[in-house]
Amino acid sequence: MGQAREVMDRLTEALTTNPDLKIVAELFAPDAVAITPDGGEIHGRDSIVEYWRQMTAAVPEATYEPVYSYEVDDTAIDEGFFHGKNTGPLQLPSGESLPATQKEIRIRGVDFATVEDGHIVSYRLYFDQMEFLEQLGLLPEMPL
Repeated sequence: MGQAREVMDRLTEALTTNPDLKIVAELFAPDAVAITPDGGEIHGRDSIVEYWRQMTAAVPEATYEPVYSYEVDDTAIDEGFFHGKNTGPLQLPSGESLPATQKEIRIRGVDFATVEDGHIVSYRLYFDQMEFLEQLGLLPEMPL
């Protein structure tokens, strides 16, 4: 197992199994860039940690079920399911927040972490936002 894989595994654990935003902060380089479906392009460690703070507050007891894990050179790639119950407010990109829906979610996603000198310098997360919103009950009913 290489450095990228170790760092990605520590990130997953710090976001789900043993939530710890201090460890999340330690894993990202100060000038890291993250790209997420709901947060867009996020620059800097502090902003990335804030993104994860909001997500872990919205789904505080989340679990991660891996499907595939890879490491290619300095990049770790994971595909799996993020699962949990929305018991905290959801932060919107506008700055507004929605109250917790109390609904269970199970979202398949893929993330990539490129690591240099033990820190994530580039992080990309992909998941289906429509599926996420649908599972939360936040999409309008579609007529048949």
